Amino acid sequence: MLEELFFILVSKYSGDNKYIQLLWDKIVKTHSKKGRYYHNLNHLENVYQNIFLVKKNIADWDMTLFSLFYHDYVYNVLKQNNEEKSAIKAIDILSSLQINTKRVELCNQIILATKGHHISENKDINYFTDADLSILGSNWKEYELYCRSVRKEYKYYPDFAYNKGRIKVLNDFVSMTRIFKTDHFYHKFEHQAKNNLQKEIDLLNNR
Repeated sequence: MLEELFFILVSKYSGDNKYIQLLWDKIVKTHSKKGRYYHNLNHLENVYQNIFLVKKNIADWDMTLFSLFYHDYVYNVLKQNNEEKSAIKAIDILSSLQINTKRVELCNQIILATKGHHISENKDINYFTDADLSILGSNWKEYELYCRSVRKEYKYYPDFAYNKGRIKVLNDFVSMTRIFKTDHFYHKFEHQAKNNLQKEIDLLNNR
């Protein structure tokens, strides 16, 4: 699914199939690195399935798809600049495809927005960051698997440090008036997400 989607997307901007294959192989390689228990190709697939449902509401679908493939291209739990580095990679790739700079900047802004998931004046950005957070509103079984996967990614941190940091992040989400900025994702996931987050906080506090 993702491979075909990527080839169709990039083929609009390049006729060099070897180059497209090279780009795809690098996406697979970087998202399959040891230690990527959640931020992997399955995550990209999940985001795509959710963003596809609102395709008709998105102004620049192609830049949204490029953002999908590159928003977690760089991922290191020990660093705080993953989004910035991923955005730089996306800019480099899109520039090589001679895509208009204004559209490249949109892709850049979408990827950077996944760092804080704050509301934006651009609806494409809001739809993407909402889709990126859709796992929060999944059923508890899927959410629990997500929690375990994230914990594995942060295996270098002892429980006391991880739990403290994780609880802070979860409380930040719970305290938001709205986690999801768009009505589509709000009505679909908000209630379940708040319940999941609070349940995880309670579990962590009792450990």
